[in-house]
Amino acid sequence: MNESGHIVVQGIYKIFKKGRTDEVRAVDGVDFSIKKGELFGLLGPNGAGKTTLIKCISTLLIPDDGSVTVGGYDIYKESLEVRRHIGVLTGGERSLYWKLTPIENLRYFAALYGVPRKSVKNRIEFLLELMGLTDKATVRVEKLSSGMKQKLSLARVLVHDPPILLVDEPTLGLDPYFARFIRDFVKNELNRRLGKTILLTTHYMDEADELCERIAFMNRGKIEAMDTPVRLKQSMPQKQVLEIKCQGALDKGIFDGVREAASINVSHDDGLVYVRVNTDNPEVILSNIIELVREKAKIVSVRVTVPTLEDVFVHLTGASLKDG
Repeated sequence: MNESGHIVVQGIYKIFKKGRTDEVRAVDGVDFSIKKGELFGLLGPNGAGKTTLIKCISTLLIPDDGSVTVGGYDIYKESLEVRRHIGVLTGGERSLYWKLTPIENLRYFAALYGVPRKSVKNRIEFLLELMGLTDKATVRVEKLSSGMKQKLSLARVLVHDPPILLVDEPTLGLDPYFARFIRDFVKNELNRRLGKTILLTTHYMDEADELCERIAFMNRGKIEAMDTPVRLKQSMPQKQVLEIKCQGALDKGIFDGVREAASINVSHDDGLVYVRVNTDNPEVILSNIIELVREKAKIVSVRVTVPTLEDVFVHLTGASLKDG
């Protein structure tokens, strides 16, 4: 067993055929390692290859090339041991049986994972209490809210107490309250208190920044950069960002003539448009940018701020984390 990293990925490729001659390199020569007890993030837009990579690491897909060890076990030669040592949590509600109750779901998965019968009852009671689902234990899953279903999915992942967790877009589609619960639980309970090694994928910049000790930017199947969130943001050559929040229809093309801007990102969120300009001279280009925006939209606010992980990603790739 190789214990140099709790998860070690070396030169992984996963290629899908598209038609008779074309192919898509969903994972394209990826290398990284995760230390025992680390909370490591893969940050990238939808379609970047994050979920495919998770499926390769968890043995759900067989890579076309490269090597992976998980907890020291080889995914090709020791796939059963890999599965015993991991728990996989995905966004959405696909991993539960809706016609069963939470307690029935957990009994079923405990049996699949070979949890000793004498400890199943106590383990399930502990998990239901931990997730605040004790009073819903006998309610059919189909009647639970999305947040409760995700809590139950997390309990399912933990039923065999694995040391390694692969957490794929855990807050996707959740309301802010339940999303906050999941983030706090992953960070404080699973990682800090229980010491579990966690690989988290997300396209939410704030989620990765808040939770992860290190982050790898993934785009079009490749790792573009990897470091701590702080060092990634410090790597930006421009230390200031001019941000304009507005209402209207804007596209990035209207700013093509602004030479003083190192990069410009236009994103949409909650009915508003955010224009973020990386620059060393916000006061010089302010009037020019505002004039361009006013032709297409109503300005809500203007401020000068510091780079975010989104800005770093745009600087490195030219793409937005919200792109798909």
